[in-house]
Amino acid sequence: MRAKLKDVASIQLGFSFRARLESAENGPIAVIQMKDITEGGSVDCGDLVRVAIDGLKEHHLAKVGDLVFRSRGLSHGSAILSDDPGAVIVAAPLFRIRVVDPLVVPNYLNWFLNQRSALNYFGSCMEGTVQKMINKAALENLEVSVPSLERQSAIVEIADLINREQELMSRLAVKRKLYFSEKLIEVAKGEGNR
Repeated sequence: MRAKLKDVASIQLGFSFRARLESAENGPIAVIQMKDITEGGSVDCGDLVRVAIDGLKEHHLAKVGDLVFRSRGLSHGSAILSDDPGAVIVAAPLFRIRVVDPLVVPNYLNWFLNQRSALNYFGSCMEGTVQKMINKAALENLEVSVPSLERQSAIVEIADLINREQELMSRLAVKRKLYFSEKLIEVAKGEGNR
């Protein structure tokens, strides 16, 4: 089955701050910004800025399972909010995407939005001369492939395993390089004593 993104999810532009974001150390609201989106497609909640905002409405709040989409810059794609930081909002120019169709798994949609076909589509929709961006209408009209729930879950599981394998291979490569560098230093020191 294929559907437009707007048919399976609600899409809302992040909260617009009228002025520069003013941090409040014990503020009741956490804010997800561009810097909090990881390359791995998740939201890093470890260092969210906290603010005090008056007049915030319930529909502004994000929740676990929501996606955060980068609408500006050179790289586009989404990240999923997996951790619960409490009351949290998404800051503009990010979009908050909330799955509303029970036949779509949020992790699957997050994976789909980060695949080459979706990224190529976003690349063809970018507007602006100085600051490239994707508008809401372009995002809403993305065609999404929606397989069965079982297949979506299998795709997410395999994608997670592939990402984990790449992470382990990278760590192994770093350790291997360090090991051989140390051995070569030992060889170099041994030759220096002759």
